[in-house]
Amino acid sequence: MAIDKMMDIAGSAMSAQLVRMNTTASNLANAGVVASSPDGAYKAKRAEFSTILQQAAARQPGMTAGGVRVNQIVEDNTPVRQVFDPGSPQADANGYVWASNINPMQEMIDIMDASRAYENNIQVIVTGKELMIRTLDVTKA
Repeated sequence: MAIDKMMDIAGSAMSAQLVRMNTTASNLANAGVVASSPDGAYKAKRAEFSTILQQAAARQPGMTAGGVRVNQIVEDNTPVRQVFDPGSPQADANGYVWASNINPMQEMIDIMDASRAYENNIQVIVTGKELMIRTLDVTKA
C-alpha cells in the first residue's frame, strides 16, 4: 500500500470521527430540551459509518482504496422520557413534559471514544510521515 493511500484512509477516518464528535456535541447541547409532546421532543442523532472498499474505489475514479465515510445521520429510536413538571409552560394538562432521549453519560463516553479514534488516526499519519522521512534518509546514504 502506498503511503499516500494510508494517509487518505487515516484522513477519511478522522473526518468521520469529527462528524461523530460534532453530532455528539449537538446531542449534549440539546440534552435539557423539553417539548409538549413526544413527537416534538429532541431525539439524539447518531452518525452511521460505512467502509470504502477496494471494489468500490475501482468503480469510482478518485476514491481511495479504503477508508471510512459517513453514510447518514440517523435519529436514535430510544423512547423519549415523560417528566412531571407542572410549572413548565410546555406542560400538558396533567403537568407532564417530554424530555429528550439523551443519556449524557453515554454521550460523554461516545465523545471520548470518537476523540480517541481521532487521536489514533493522527498517530497513523505521524508514523507514516516518519516512515517517509526515514526512507528518504536511507536513499541518501
